Amino acid sequence: MSDGYYYTSKKSDDICPDVCGQQDSPTTLSMSRLRCMLRGLDLKALIFLVVFVPMFIVGAYLHGQKITYFLRPLWQSPPKPFIEITHYYHENVPMEDICKLHGWEVREYPRRVFDAVLFSNEVDMLKIRWKELYPYITQFVLLESNSTFTGLPKLHNFALNRDQFKFIEPRLAYGNIAGRDKKGENPFFEEAYQRVALDQLLRLAGIEDDDLLIMSDVDEIPNAHTINLLRWCDDIPHVLHLHLKNYLYSFEFQIKHRSWRASVHRYQSGKTRYAHYRQSDYILADAGWHCSFCFRHISDFIFKMKAYSHSDRVRFSHYLNPTRIQDVICKGADLYDMLPEEYTFKDIIGNMGPIPHSYSAIDLPSYLFENPDKYKYLLPGNCKRENG
Repeated sequence: MSDGYYYTSKKSDDICPDVCGQQDSPTTLSMSRLRCMLRGLDLKALIFLVVFVPMFIVGAYLHGQKITYFLRPLWQSPPKPFIEITHYYHENVPMEDICKLHGWEVREYPRRVFDAVLFSNEVDMLKIRWKELYPYITQFVLLESNSTFTGLPKLHNFALNRDQFKFIEPRLAYGNIAGRDKKGENPFFEEAYQRVALDQLLRLAGIEDDDLLIMSDVDEIPNAHTINLLRWCDDIPHVLHLHLKNYLYSFEFQIKHRSWRASVHRYQSGKTRYAHYRQSDYILADAGWHCSFCFRHISDFIFKMKAYSHSDRVRFSHYLNPTRIQDVICKGADLYDMLPEEYTFKDIIGNMGPIPHSYSAIDLPSYLFENPDKYKYLLPGNCKRENG
């Protein structure tokens, strides 16, 4: 109060001062203010609100994952590099000399080797794997479940196709386990649960200290001479990752960066746990093949996209369209329309787009060449898949 006048610090509405002081209901007053604000906007601002803001929202919805992956170098540093061990091999060189080239001594007798896998539906890849490793494996250990990592019900596919694996039957330790049926849970919990069960099956199979244990997915295939080297050489690391040539859909599309999750362990009771993450700084170069999504039938692609731990990458239902999947396979493109998972802008930009076709079929699993008609779809130049 000053000189008979009343002062208030409340701001007045410069656009529609007549609205201030009205005694209407809050809803009416809010609508009145909204109309006043719209009258105060110019044409450019209206165009921006009506056109560009919705476009931004739709673009973020459709391509938000790509934006996140492209900006990955800003928020995530590359992992610690591996200590890479040069891999020496020639079929005509004695094992003693090969071990010495690696800085190891040859043993008086080879270690026992256990190959342990969790199985879903990769029947062809499993047969190629076990044919490759057969001469050097003491015990084949396989566990399957009646549900996927994402909780979807599935058949015991190995049991249904067991007749195809009679050649390893005397050396097979087989087990099945019921899924926990917890839909909506993080798939990695179910995956971890099944890996713990595989640990138990390994102990039942008779694994002992200093036996070699191969930890890898079915489609991560060590080559035979790598396993023979590690079973004969002494002083190898207790945990050794394997650098595998990385392929997608078939051996026609080789990805630049190599696969590293496969590993070989000198088993230690009470310490060794079956896992699929980095467990050592040491990695052996050029030790085999990883052929991801290498299926004969389109239906198997769809099943895996919905079933495995990264099922959240299926952001839109049309990703599962069989015609689209076939087209993506022949182009060497990405099933999930994702950018490369790299840690520098140079690598992201350099690896964008479809994978180049390869016309080399040198140094692949021998069983492919022994049965070229049966596995034609895995060889270069044969991208068409069967329906069903």
